[in-house]
Amino acid sequence: MAQPVHSVLFDSNADPNAYYNQQPSSGDNLQFYSSTYGDSYNPSYYGNAPPGPQANMQSGNNFDYARPVGSFWSAFGTGGFDDEPPLLEELGINFQHIRAKSMAVLNPFKPVASNIMDDADMAGPLLFILMFGVFLRITGKSHFGYIYGVGVLGMVSIFLILNMMSQTGIDWSRTASVLGYCLLPMVMLSGFSVVLQLGSAIGFILSVVSILWCTFSSSGMFTSVLHMNEQRFLVAYPVGLFYACFALMTVF
Repeated sequence: MAQPVHSVLFDSNADPNAYYNQQPSSGDNLQFYSSTYGDSYNPSYYGNAPPGPQANMQSGNNFDYARPVGSFWSAFGTGGFDDEPPLLEELGINFQHIRAKSMAVLNPFKPVASNIMDDADMAGPLLFILMFGVFLRITGKSHFGYIYGVGVLGMVSIFLILNMMSQTGIDWSRTASVLGYCLLPMVMLSGFSVVLQLGSAIGFILSVVSILWCTFSSSGMFTSVLHMNEQRFLVAYPVGLFYACFALMTVF
């Protein structure tokens, strides 16, 4: 005979304890899974576990918690992870590339590789522009506004000229990168202006040499990247005017 169903929520006369304390009848034939979890549980296994980072998982996995904690400077490296580039490289700052491009500017007679500007980083140009402005500021010439104005206007003008002259074209980032890296001789001239008076004949010669140096290096990079070796003199003319403006800032 089936037992009556009582509602512990709506039947105010029913005793909830009586409902939950009912013993299952033998006629239900309920079968339960016999678990051995309580037999295999060992509290000492968890109580004697090694503390914190020194703990290793006891299962079949080879996961290790014993990796040492890195210092502050490890954030600028790989951090111990495989195939992870350094943080500075992720930000576009690669000192090896900066050094290679700077050496290509300092040695303009060496053939320039056509893939030298595949990564148009701006770290080197920004560094050289900052050094140029700081050297001028040391000599008492605060030309940061002129540097910014001439740099942006000259970059846009040369970008348009090169895209009209070449068949493949060039983007603005590579244009700015080449012009910025080839400003290195002009940065050296501004450094000389700290200890020398560029208003003399020696200063005039150094200024002309710096303009020719910057022009020769930048025109070589542009013609190598754009495959315009026959038009190098046409490329050198607007680029030379661009660097002549920076030389005027340095001398005067």
